[in-house]
Amino acid sequence: MSADVTTTGTVSTSTVTTTNPADGTTLASYPSMGPAEVEQAVALGADAARGWGRVPVADRAALLTRFAAHLRADAERYAALVTAEMGKPLAQARGEVEKSAVTADYYAARAATILAPREVEIDSPAGVSAFVTPEPLGLVLAVMPWNFPVWQVMRFAIPTLAAGNGVLLKHSPNVTGTALALAEAFERVGFPAHLVTALVLVEDDVPDTVGGLIADDRVAAVTLTGSNRAGEMVGAAAGRASKRSVLELGGSDAFVVLSDADVPAAAAAAVGARFTNSGQSCVCAKRFVVEAPVAEEFTRLFLEGVEALSVGDPTDPATSVGPLARGDLRAALQRQVDQSVAAGATLAAGGHSIDGPGSFYEPTVLLDTGPGMPAFDEETFGPVAAIAVAADEDEAVRLANATPYGLGLSVWSRSTERALGVARRVTSGAAFVNAVVASDPRVPFGGTKRSGYGRELAEAGILEFTNQRTYWVSA
Repeated sequence: MSADVTTTGTVSTSTVTTTNPADGTTLASYPSMGPAEVEQAVALGADAARGWGRVPVADRAALLTRFAAHLRADAERYAALVTAEMGKPLAQARGEVEKSAVTADYYAARAATILAPREVEIDSPAGVSAFVTPEPLGLVLAVMPWNFPVWQVMRFAIPTLAAGNGVLLKHSPNVTGTALALAEAFERVGFPAHLVTALVLVEDDVPDTVGGLIADDRVAAVTLTGSNRAGEMVGAAAGRASKRSVLELGGSDAFVVLSDADVPAAAAAAVGARFTNSGQSCVCAKRFVVEAPVAEEFTRLFLEGVEALSVGDPTDPATSVGPLARGDLRAALQRQVDQSVAAGATLAAGGHSIDGPGSFYEPTVLLDTGPGMPAFDEETFGPVAAIAVAADEDEAVRLANATPYGLGLSVWSRSTERALGVARRVTSGAAFVNAVVASDPRVPFGGTKRSGYGRELAEAGILEFTNQRTYWVSA
């Protein structure tokens, strides 16, 4: 499901209230915007975007450099806010902020080159020249999830702003404090007022408001990272309005361990790949497909690594797995585990909620999994790993492809040629060999099949929301 962007923590008809998932305490309440306030945000945002699009690229890049410095200087405050609102272990929250700063530096250094006019050779007629210029679209609506409250926003917003667009952010309600802090941060370092605006909406208002915004002529495009249900709504609305859209949806990534892999290295990486961010990531490895000759060794080492994980207070430096972001997510995960066991999976570790305050769940490992089980067929958004044994390479490919999703793939082998051969037979947006799947500002990120379409990051990310305008000049 990826993070469900249309679901809040605790809401009333007029306020959004954020809750600490580690102990259940209330953090803050925010007044929800009504129609008049949303209208004002759109009007001011569209006007700011028009002006920003005329700012030279070099000046936009200079502000991105200042923004990166600001993120680093105030990293502890942003990290603490992320940890409080969605339970991410503090060290991982700090990493999220630093990754955003790195991305700002990346585009500050490269935006001018990427956005420069590209001359096109014209053989005839004489005296004719042509060039193509990426030009901004205007105000872009972003519907974002809670699982990476800073990074998910920044990997879209930074290149989009570099391209000369404005940002209208509809973040997940349970990270409202983070959304408002990020919008304020852009203005603090010198970006124009209202260029980045965070909308605060109660749950019941989200579908109609988002649909109305997509239909609004002042909104040029839309991007969503979230559930397939939300993606269907946003994609359909964008289609009706004939507007550009990017969807980054669910994932059930395969982590394929071939018979000639460095098994200890693969097992160690697999634990980190599955349980980082408490398993709440669309691009986490979720299905571990292991060739039979090394399955016993891999499983033993993987279970040892899972046993060593520390679950607890996300502000404690020793904690590696924090709480799930909400109680309903934990309940959904329990259903998937229970139904998978009932369908024949073997519970090798965990499998239950942890008693006490907060939304904690035991790191869980299911063996003997395969198609027909929720832990294999569905996206498990939490600390649950499904291991399946493949008789040979062909079956490993079949199992890796046995999913409606196509976001990332990790293949482990001592032979690069063999690993790439397997990767080319599995459909995904990215394939990593002897490495854990991750997003990086230097390479495009996005999915295939029900994992969505469009790309973020790298050159593709800055060009997604531009008009590739052709100029034909006759002397």
